[in-house]
Order: sequence, then C-alpha cells, then structure tokens
Amino acid sequence: MAPGSISSSRVPTLSQLFSSISFGPLSLPNRIVIAPMCQYSCTDGLANDWHRIHLGQLSQSGAGLLILEATAVLPEGRISWADLGLWDDATEAALASVVASVRQWSPMPLGVQLGHAGRKASVNKPWEGGGAMDPSDPRAWPTVAPSALPFAKTDPTPTELDLAGIDAIVDAFAAAARRAERVGMDLIELHAAHGYLLHQFLSPLSNRREDEYGGSLENRMRLLVRVFDAVREAVSDRIAVGVRISASDWVAGGWDIEQSTTLAHVLDARGCQFLHVSSGGNDPRQQIPLSPGYQVPFAQAIKAHKLRMPVIAVGLITEPSQAESILRHGHADAIALARGILYDPRWPWHAAAALGDSVAPAPQYLRCEPREARGVFIAPER
Repeated sequence: MAPGSISSSRVPTLSQLFSSISFGPLSLPNRIVIAPMCQYSCTDGLANDWHRIHLGQLSQSGAGLLILEATAVLPEGRISWADLGLWDDATEAALASVVASVRQWSPMPLGVQLGHAGRKASVNKPWEGGGAMDPSDPRAWPTVAPSALPFAKTDPTPTELDLAGIDAIVDAFAAAARRAERVGMDLIELHAAHGYLLHQFLSPLSNRREDEYGGSLENRMRLLVRVFDAVREAVSDRIAVGVRISASDWVAGGWDIEQSTTLAHVLDARGCQFLHVSSGGNDPRQQIPLSPGYQVPFAQAIKAHKLRMPVIAVGLITEPSQAESILRHGHADAIALARGILYDPRWPWHAAAALGDSVAPAPQYLRCEPREARGVFIAPER
C-alpha cells in the first residue's frame, strides 16, 4: 500500500448516527450536532483569533453541523461583557472574517445561535466568578425582562420591557438574522432556553405580565412566535431556521413538557425546521437529577407527537453506543454534543470507529488513521 493511502478492507456498517438528515433546506452528512457553547472571549462583541482557533478545530471534528455560541442581537442582550455579538457592521465584519477562515479549510455546515439574555445579562465570566456584575462596574449595564423580577434575589432588578421595547427586540433579531445570512451561515437557531429572554417570556415563573405578552400560554408564547416569524421572513429560503428550548424549568408551577409540546406544535405549523431540546436555567430553585442522557426523555416526548421538524436531543450524551441507541429507538432525530466535544474534539471520529462506520476527514489527516480502525477514514470528495 502506498504511503498515505487508506485501506478499504472494512465495509462500513449502516449506523443511524452517521446517516444523513435534513433540517429544512440544509442537508447534513450525519446526525452529530455541535451545540452552541459560549466562549466569553470577545471585546465589544467582536469575533477574534480565539474563534478562528476554536471553530477551526471543531470544524475538523467530523460532526455534521457546527452551531456557533449564543450571539447577542443587541449589546445589552449579551450574557457577559465578553460575549459574541451580531448587532452592527463591526461585529458582522469580524464574524465574516472568522467564518471565511473556517470555510477555507472545512466544508462543515455552520449555524449561529441568536439570543438575548434578558435579566440574566451583565454577568462576569464563569472563570471570574460568574453571577451578576456589580452595577458600579464600568462594564455592567441595566438589564430588561418580561417582568421586574431578578433571576437571583441578590441580582439587580431588571426593567420590565414596554411594548416599544419588545418591538425593538423583534426587529433586532430580524436584523441579526440578515447579518448572519450575509456572513455565510447555513442555519439560525433562536435561543429560547436556559433562562434567557425568550424563555423568560415563556415561563410563568419569570413572566407576570398582564398584557398580551403574559398570563395565558398563548400570550407567553407570543414573543417567541413573533421573533421566529420575523427571522424566517428576514432570511432567504436557503437558511434553516429552528429553535432551542428548555423543555422544563424543573420547578413546580413553571414551564414544563406539556407547554413545550404545545409550543412545538405551534412552531412546527409555522415552518420551524428543527427543535433543539434542552432544559432548566430559568430559576435557581431548579432540581435537576443529572444522569447520562437526562434530557433525552423530553426530546422523546415531543418527538412522539410526530412533528414534521426533526428533534435534537442534548445533555450528557457521551458514548457512541448511547447516541446510536437514542436514534435507533426513535427518541430523537439527531444528537448534540457540547462539553463532551470540547474534551474530545475528535469524538465523531472515535464514534465512527466504535460503530464500525466511517468519516471523511480533511486530507491532511488521512494518514493518522489507526491500525486498529482501518477503514474508518474515507477520502473526502474532491
């Protein structure tokens, strides 16, 4: 065999994990999604060389889709002062430069998660203690929310959004979506999970409004539905648009799987092209029983309603056999990895080897195929 050539002695199996899937117009070569993970590494919302390194590495992982971290649609919508943004020409140009670098070397589809942190904005970086910044800190800013209720009792009280403020946020999501398409994204995920603004409107624990955005489930869903419609209208049909939700607040009387299922039907009817199902983050009283795949039952319950859109499961999915089982049993249509793929950026390679399947790495990496996994690599298409 010539140096650098690849053995074809192994016939790949037909795993579910490495079968193709489509999110609306976007076709993926496999069902491994890299979930958004905040990097807290920006100044004034600008993407930089850290993002080239970080995203460049993940774009060589063999996953089917890479979704960029939570990206603020307004400066005051950042989670921390060091968050990525997409709200003006400068942030658009910086992200476009990073995306161009990644695309030069990787064909992996790219998405971005657009969000607004609401009352959970203006916090310190996790490795600097996390939590709300002192209002006297020059990097801090006032927060907004559906109701004047802080996330934690010690947090500054947010300002309740008026109707004009709500309209401005809808417009900001649409504007950021247009920028995302110009940057070259294939997919947009709306962040309605983890206790951030759109989730805050959904949950009766954080939304005590008495107008058309509060009270009934229909009213509490109104902002997310408006944002989805505005984003869908703002971008072309080539862009897949979906939503990430927290299926449960894990607190009695809060947002739950029944309300999540109703929301899923509403979004599905409006043309949502995927639903990414997480949980928690909206109330510090949450009690989450962590265990492998602990959030998968939420995805399974929603998928059981036979929606048109694919459902993505996430949360402590760490083993290839576990991911394959989730798909084979029909509990979800795709699986998402977050911390696990930071720890093992070649997880998809290793999963393909474990499942007897194959991946197409960059040609620069073909010669590293292990002897014990001959056939796991296939040459990428020219």
